[in-house]
Amino acid sequence: MNTEKIILGIDPGTTIMGFGLIKVVKKEMQFMQLNELILKKYDDHYVKLKLIFERTVELIDTYHPDEIAIEAPFFGKNVQSMLKLGRAQGVAMAAGLSREVPITEYSPKKIKMAITGNGNASKEQVAKMLQNTLGLKELPKNLDSTDGLAAAVCHFYNAGKVDTGKSYSGWGAFVKQNQDKIR
Repeated sequence: MNTEKIILGIDPGTTIMGFGLIKVVKKEMQFMQLNELILKKYDDHYVKLKLIFERTVELIDTYHPDEIAIEAPFFGKNVQSMLKLGRAQGVAMAAGLSREVPITEYSPKKIKMAITGNGNASKEQVAKMLQNTLGLKELPKNLDSTDGLAAAVCHFYNAGKVDTGKSYSGWGAFVKQNQDKIR
């Protein structure tokens, strides 16, 4: 049985995509990295999607994660924002699926609950708890990277539990679990 694995957590976004990596060794978390892809400077939405895909593939090819945890889009009032966020998430998922890395989605509330015990916690509270839990020396200016890291830590905490959200091991599994979305 493999006692070591790497989890890539992603907070998809079209202005900033945050991501974090943890290594799990004998059921203990170790911080690896957190960072962000800044997309604000690009006007073309399709260029942003291409960059999200490329960066996600690059992270997979560099760190060889065993699993990906991704924050699911929350339901907001602005339909255009939801559509863009959903596309960003889909492109990150497609990158993972193209490398056959299993993906699990978590709602923002579930991630916050796993990290802080409060599903309505602020980004700052989540970041502070991660700082304490993983021994981070300092927090980044933008907290999108800690949101990505939080998705990875949430996935670690939910390992082995049945209700972890939607999980896909490849394109076939995605298609099989989403028959209602296929024409």
